Amino acid sequence: MKLLTVVGARPQFIKAAVVSRAIARANEARRGMPALEEVIVHTGQHYDDDMSEVFFRDLEIPRPAHNLGVGSGSHGLQTGRMLEAIETVIERESPDCVLVYGDTNSTLAGGLAASKLRVPVAHVEAGLRSFNRDMPEEINRVLVDHLAAILFCPTEGAVKNLNCEGIVRGVHCVGDVMYDSLLHNLERAKSGAHILLRLGLQPGSYALATIHRAETTRQAEELRRLISCLGAVGLPVILPLHPRTRKVLERDVARLDLGQVRLIPPVSYHDMLSLERHARVVVTDSGGVQKEAFLLRVPCVTLRNETEWRETVDAGWNRLAGTDPAAVEEAIHASLAQVPPSPGSPYGVGRAGEAIVEVLLNELGPGLGPGSHTGDAMGKHRRQPALS
Repeated sequence: MKLLTVVGARPQFIKAAVVSRAIARANEARRGMPALEEVIVHTGQHYDDDMSEVFFRDLEIPRPAHNLGVGSGSHGLQTGRMLEAIETVIERESPDCVLVYGDTNSTLAGGLAASKLRVPVAHVEAGLRSFNRDMPEEINRVLVDHLAAILFCPTEGAVKNLNCEGIVRGVHCVGDVMYDSLLHNLERAKSGAHILLRLGLQPGSYALATIHRAETTRQAEELRRLISCLGAVGLPVILPLHPRTRKVLERDVARLDLGQVRLIPPVSYHDMLSLERHARVVVTDSGGVQKEAFLLRVPCVTLRNETEWRETVDAGWNRLAGTDPAAVEEAIHASLAQVPPSPGSPYGVGRAGEAIVEVLLNELGPGLGPGSHTGDAMGKHRRQPALS
C-alpha cells in the first residue's frame, strides 16, 4: 500500500516524523506481508533552512521524494501552485491514500488535490475548532475535515466537533502525535541541546515568546506595542523570530523598544523543547507551542482570543489574552503568580503514531494495490444527520 504524505510547514515535519517512525516499525514487524510504502511530498511552504531543512535532519525524517519549492505568496497564489503541483505528483505516484496534517495551506492543497482525483484523504489533527472563521487555519481545517475519508482526532472534544458537523464515519480518536513527539525527543533535548548555556540563561529565569500568525503580525505598530509590553514584564524574554515577524519588524527597526526582549534566530526543535521546558512562562500565538507548554507543565499566555486546544485553558495552564498589551501583561503576571493543579491526560498516552498506522492498514487494507483507491475508503465517509 502506498501512502502519499504532504507536508510543508515546521509543525507538520514534527508530526510527520512520529507517523514515519511508526510506519517503519510496522513494516519491520510485518516482514513477509505487504509493506506500507510512504512517499513524502514537501510543498516548500516553509523553505528556508531554519524553518525546513534543519527539521528533516534533526528529526531524521525520510527525505522527501518530491520537493515542490512553492515558497511564499498570498493564500490563493500559494494554495493554487501547491494544488497544481500535488495533482501532478498524485497522478505520477498513484497512491492509495493521501495523508495531510493540521491546518496549513499545504493541508488544504493536499486534501483538495486528492479528493478531486478520487484518492482517499486521511487528516491528522481532525476535528479541531477555534470557531473563528477569520483565521485562515480554521477555514483550512474545516474544509479538509469535510473532504477526508479517515479523520484522526487528538481528543474526544475533536470527535464531538465533527459529530456536530455531521461527520461520524471514518472518525478515530487516536491521541495527539505531538505528545508522541515530545516523549520521543525530550531526553534527546535534555542531553544534546545546550541552548540555555549558549544564551547564558538559568532555568526558570526567563519567559519564552513566539509570534508568527498573520493576524498578530499584520499591523507593524500593534506588533511593536506588543513587543514593548513583553519587554516590560520584569523577566528577560527570549523571542525566536519567525521570518514573517522579522520582515515586519525590519520595516521600522528604529522605533522598536525591546526592553528585556532578546531577539534570536529560529531554533531547532530540540532547542525549542529545552527553551519551553525551562521557561517560567510561555507567551505565544502558536497552537503547537500552547500544547507543548501544557504537556511540559509550563504556564502559557496565548496571544489570541480563542484556541483550538481548549483542554489547556480548561485545566488552568493556558490564558487567552488577545494582543492588547494591558491584557497580555495582566495574564503574564497572573500566570507567574499561580501554578495550576496537575491536569489529566487529554491528549492520549503517547502512542498516536502506532494507532494511526493501525487504522490506515485496517481501513485501506494491506492488499489494496496502487490505483485502486476509489473503493470502500471513499464510501466510508457518507454524511449522517448532525447531532443536536
